[in-house]
This record gives sequence, structure tokens and C-alpha cells, in this order.
Amino acid sequence: MRLPRALLDPQLRLPAADDQGLVAVRLEQADGRIRAIHGLANGFVGDGTGGGTPLPLALTPLVEPHAHLDKAFSGEDFPNPDGTMAGAMAANGREAAERQAEAVRRRGERALERAWRYGLRAIRSHIDSLGPWALPSWEVLLELRRHWQGRVELQLVALVPVGHWRTPEGEAFAAWVAARGGLLGGVLGAPFRSTPADRAALLALLRLAERLGCAVDLHVDESAEDPGRGVALVSELLLRQRLALPLTCSHASSMALLADRRCCRLAEAMAAAAVGVVALPSTNLWLLGKHPRRTPSLRPQAPIRQLQEAGVTVAVGGDNVQDPWFPGGDFDPIALLRFSLAASHLVPWRRLGLSPFSTAAAQLLGLDWDGVLREGSPADLLVLGASSWGELLARPPRRRVLRAGRWLDPPSSEEPSPLLAACHG
Repeated sequence: MRLPRALLDPQLRLPAADDQGLVAVRLEQADGRIRAIHGLANGFVGDGTGGGTPLPLALTPLVEPHAHLDKAFSGEDFPNPDGTMAGAMAANGREAAERQAEAVRRRGERALERAWRYGLRAIRSHIDSLGPWALPSWEVLLELRRHWQGRVELQLVALVPVGHWRTPEGEAFAAWVAARGGLLGGVLGAPFRSTPADRAALLALLRLAERLGCAVDLHVDESAEDPGRGVALVSELLLRQRLALPLTCSHASSMALLADRRCCRLAEAMAAAAVGVVALPSTNLWLLGKHPRRTPSLRPQAPIRQLQEAGVTVAVGGDNVQDPWFPGGDFDPIALLRFSLAASHLVPWRRLGLSPFSTAAAQLLGLDWDGVLREGSPADLLVLGASSWGELLARPPRRRVLRAGRWLDPPSSEEPSPLLAACHG
């Protein structure tokens, strides 16, 4: 098959990557692990002259760094026909008022089953965690985490108003979440209040997380207002208070509205504070900056390229799936990759164009495997019915998913294409 050089052990002596950043390889596996990686002279199966059948493009299984399993697939019953942020909040509130543990179980199981067969190996999901539905949702998703262990790694984040962590109830709940390996989260801006409440609430959360040894993943600046104010506050507090804890700012959408020089300076401060970012283009481009009669000329989404240039670790996630916040999505990492490459001007044949879906996402989630194939790594692959990035972008590809050296049955909507037979060997 043909793999991106960025997903192959950099210490291996392999043929030079082609102009798409791909290297033709033959893999040996045993007992669910890669035993050897051999470079091939060309990317074709045939007579060895380059005139045969092209080898398929393959990736290691990808990572979903930001999801909402508790509300996924609820959009038809609780629609947001205007596609606005206000409409999403209202519909989400109506759904939450009726949320039952069994519904969360069905949604979570459906999401994980699709993710597994589509080629995801890990998901970080935020959970609405303030209200009567909170603990039942947590119990169900913790059970699903146990059930899917070893197939799809599931990380859970408590999503509450940031100020809740300052209350006695919030502190007790934080300890409960930390004891179960969860993360602390919340929503920071916009709009921001003129009082110092945001600063005090955020500082309390950061100190609480550090005391509990807990990572933090915040919804920050999911707005077309107050550009970059939330991520600036996060970075300032981390640096000034010398707090050392894994912290992710999901969204960071309004940063894109800053002038280029200010955006780059803020990105440098975020890098100095070791803040990671999860960009969420599908939901943000769907909801933010919406006008009833005009297509906006400025589209708020995290400025991925500027952040990467400054040294910030950036992942790309799908966020909402068929819920009031976004009507599309299906936990399909290839569909997300195809959309995001165009929406965010990412170039997949360069390392920084592909890393937000693979190695950078694995780094932000602290996964044991970085997604790079080397001797001894899992024999896990996502093999596509496309032989080039252009073919991948031209049409949705068929796929085969290899897990621990065994082929999974494809998703019900997909059957393998003849091209995929080339990798069976």
C-alpha cells in the first residue's frame, strides 16, 4: 500500500516520498503487531514498470478529539431549522429536559460502532454535566467506555459553566470525575462580562484541576465576538500562575477575526503556555457569523496555520453529529478530513496538513500510540479505495479497516472496491 511518510517511522530507511508525500511499502504483521516494514520501488502492482494497478492509499486509524455522544443523533427530534447558535441552545435545552439514560446509551453505542468500523481509534466526548441528566449520562458512558476498551478509547469531559467549579458542589463533582479518569471542562465566553468573574472562575478551575491531577478541555471563544479574548485569558493565567497541567482550548474560533499580527502574537503566547487547540470547522462554519440574507465574508474558525506556525499543537474534530448544533456528520474521520482540507486549506501531503487528524490529535489526547507505524506498533490500518490524495478528494472512498491484524466488516453503507484487493497480498 502507499502510506504518508509522516505516518512511518522516521528512522526507517525507505524510498523517498513522492510528490504527494507517500511511500509504497509492504508490511508484515503477526499476533496483531507490525513485524517489518519494507519499502517498494514503485506504487504499483503489476509488471514492475509502473504500468500496473496503483496501490491503495492507507492511513493509521484516526482520532476524534472533540465529540458530544450524549446528544448525538438527536437533531431530527429536536431540530434547529434556522441553523443559529441561539436556535441550537434552545433545542439543546429542550432535548436535555427530556434526556434519559437509555437514549444516551443508544446514541453512544451507535456512535462507537460507527467510529470503530469507519476507522477511528479514540474519541474524546464532552458530557452535559449540570442537571438531573448528568450522573445517568456519566454512568452510561462510563459503562460504554469499559465495553469498548481495547477497540475505541473513550475519554470523557465534564461540561458545565466554568463558575460551577467554584461551588462546593462543583468541587465534589470534580473529585468524582477525576477519580474516574475524566477531564474537567466548561464554556468560556463570549460575550465576556465586564466583571472579573470569568478570570476568577477560570483560575479556580485551573487550580482545582492541578490539585486533582486532572486535564482540562474548555469550549473557548466559540463566537464571532470578542476575538481571541478567551484563549488570551487562558494563556495569561497559565503563564502568570505557573500552572502545569494538560489544557486544550476547543474551538478558538473568534481568533480568526483578529488582524494577522495580533493573531500571530496570541498564537505565540498560547505556544509558550503549552495550550493545545482543537479546531472544529464543521460546526463553527455552520453556526457562526450567520446572517439571514448574506453569506459572511469572514468565517470564524480556529486559525490552524497560524497556530501551527507558532508551535501550538492543533487537532481537528467533528464536534456535533446530527444534533441541534450541526445536522451532518457520522463519526466518519475520512468525511471530516475531506471537508476540513478544503474548509481550512490544509495540505495532506505535508506533515502539518495531516497531523491534526492523526499524530497531533493523539498527542492532545495523551494516547499511548502516536499513530506512526513502526516495528512493534499495532497492526491497525485504514485502507482506502483511492490511490492518491486527489482521488480521496474527488469522491468518498470505499475503505477496509484492519484492527490487530484482522479485517473488520465494512460499515453497512460500504462494500470494498476492487482497488482494495491490491493490499491483501
